[in-house]
Amino acid sequence: MTIPQDFSLDRRAARLRFGRSAPHADAGGFLAREVAQRMAERLAYIRHEPARLLDAGCGIGPDFALLGERYPKAERFGVDFALPLIQMARSERSFFQRLLGGARSTDPRLICGDVEALPLARATMQMVWSNLMLNWLADPMPAVREMHRVLEVGGMLMFSTLGPDTLKELRAAMPAGSGERVHRFIDMHDLGDCLVRAGFSEPVMDMETITLTYADLDGLLADLRRAGATNVSDARPRGLAGKGAWARARAAYEQLRQDGRLPASFEIIYGHAWKAAPKTLEDGRSVIQFKPRPGDTP
Repeated sequence: MTIPQDFSLDRRAARLRFGRSAPHADAGGFLAREVAQRMAERLAYIRHEPARLLDAGCGIGPDFALLGERYPKAERFGVDFALPLIQMARSERSFFQRLLGGARSTDPRLICGDVEALPLARATMQMVWSNLMLNWLADPMPAVREMHRVLEVGGMLMFSTLGPDTLKELRAAMPAGSGERVHRFIDMHDLGDCLVRAGFSEPVMDMETITLTYADLDGLLADLRRAGATNVSDARPRGLAGKGAWARARAAYEQLRQDGRLPASFEIIYGHAWKAAPKTLEDGRSVIQFKPRPGDTP
């Protein structure tokens, strides 16, 4: 996968903004919850019963309940790079533990860590679930390789991410030549190539558009801030656009109003793939499997 040289994201800024959004994460996470439900519907058609699963980019942990219902016997782990989100997830879990009378063996184990360097041993997971996290990486390859590393052979990666048409209306309304005010998202076909290069097999990808509507542009911007989903492109402008530029942006967006509402498109990419047995070792040597001939005594 070729990443444009002028496309990079500020991971430190992303971590800070997600951390600051922690008190509002529940209210701002409605899109992620909807996408999680749609991911779960896809799981219904896949025969896989993991004993251990990882939520990569778990946030405050809203998907753990859904995953617990689908895999009640699975040991669940969560990793997120924003410590305030992990702390909030732990706090909410502790509250429910008190109501239920203590911790259970299936309660999620939460870790603050970077998905590009997962703090987990090789081949310890049988499933990795990642909901709207990969779109915060300019190059998803390091993270995808890490997910491959922590999976056992036969393990499954299930993910969702945002595609290039996400917030296309906002991108078009913003003034040209003033920096990248809506950062770019990676194409579905590039993600498929990334999976194969990382060693995954049988990737299945599909896409749909979810369109939210708002009474005004301020409502959309407020939802993005609550979710921590603001622009972290390294090419983003550091200064204010000015009243005139914002007035023109609002006027341009107003041209899209239908039935009294303003649209905001989110291109959602879904994918899953499997970790196959390796054909080569890390040092490049080929893996050769010897099978007994019919009739041979073991």
